[in-house]
Amino acid sequence: MKILALNGSPNKNGNIEFLIDVIEKELTQNVIARAEGSWQSSDFEFEKVNVLEALHTAKWFPCTACSNPCSGACFKGTEVEKVFSKMKEAEFLILASPVYFGTVSGILKCFWDKTRSLRSEKALIGKKCAAVASGHSKFGGQETTIRALHDMALIQGMEIIADGAMEFDAGHHGVASSGNAQEDEFAIHRCKVLASRIMNI
Repeated sequence: MKILALNGSPNKNGNIEFLIDVIEKELTQNVIARAEGSWQSSDFEFEKVNVLEALHTAKWFPCTACSNPCSGACFKGTEVEKVFSKMKEAEFLILASPVYFGTVSGILKCFWDKTRSLRSEKALIGKKCAAVASGHSKFGGQETTIRALHDMALIQGMEIIADGAMEFDAGHHGVASSGNAQEDEFAIHRCKVLASRIMNI
C-alpha cells in the first residue's frame, strides 16, 4: 500500500509532523510484525509531503481559477505537479493541518484549491483518506478542522476512514491533538489506532 501524508503546517518540525511520524512508525512496526502474513514490507510505502515547500515552487500561490477546466498553468513543471502525481499513485492519503481560526491552514487550502485539475480527471475518486488536526487549545477547533478536511476529500469523491479499529473502538472523526502533541497521550494513541485501521483495509 502506498500512503501519502500531506502536511499543511508551516512548521516543518511541529505538531502535525510529529503526529504523522507516529502514524508512520506504527504502520512500519505493524508491517514488520505481519511480514509473514499477507502483507510484505515491499508492499508498503509511506511518504510525507510538506505542502508549503511544494507551493513555493508554483508560478503563483493561490488558485485564481484562471481556466475552467483547470489547465495547470500555475504548477506545470513544479513540485506541485509532482505531488499531484504522487496523490494519483497513492492508495491512501492522510490530510493533516493545524487549526487556524477553526479550520485548515491557508497553506493547505491554497494547495487543495489547485487540485481542481485532479477533480476534472476524477483522479481521487474512491481513494481512501484520513484526517489529522492539531490545535493549541483543548476544544480549540480541531473537530471543525477535521470536518473541513473531510469536506475537501468528499468533494474529490474520496472515502473517509476515521480513527476506529476493531481491536480498539469505533473512534471519532480523526486524530486530534491539543497543546504539545508530544505530550498528548490520547492523540498519540489515536494515531496508533488509525495506523491499525489502515493496516486492515
